[in-house]
Amino acid sequence: MEFIEKSSIKELSNPGVVSRQLLNPGNSASERVTITEVHLEKGACQPRHTHEASEQIWYAVKGTGKLLLADDAEKEFAAGDMVRFADKDVHGLLNDGDTEFVYISVTAPPIDFGYAYKDRR
Repeated sequence: MEFIEKSSIKELSNPGVVSRQLLNPGNSASERVTITEVHLEKGACQPRHTHEASEQIWYAVKGTGKLLLADDAEKEFAAGDMVRFADKDVHGLLNDGDTEFVYISVTAPPIDFGYAYKDRR
């Protein structure tokens, strides 16, 4: 068993976005998965991007927004919805709702997302 204390959960942030690294290579021996809790303020955006060798599953916990997909496509994404992105799928998120948007992300194999954020706590 591996217990992750809240003191070992780091936060990465960009303007309007906070990513809580719940389970990652920095606080776990897991070689199979990274789990993050991502908060986007109203109007915040995670730009379109890809992951070369990892798939991601997002579960929307709170709010409404738009998935930003390949070829400038968009799809509504709201609390209770889930989406899976295969390796190399283009994806991003715009919080165009009236409240904070929160989702849980599961990434396999794990990624250290520090490269994508300006601030670390």
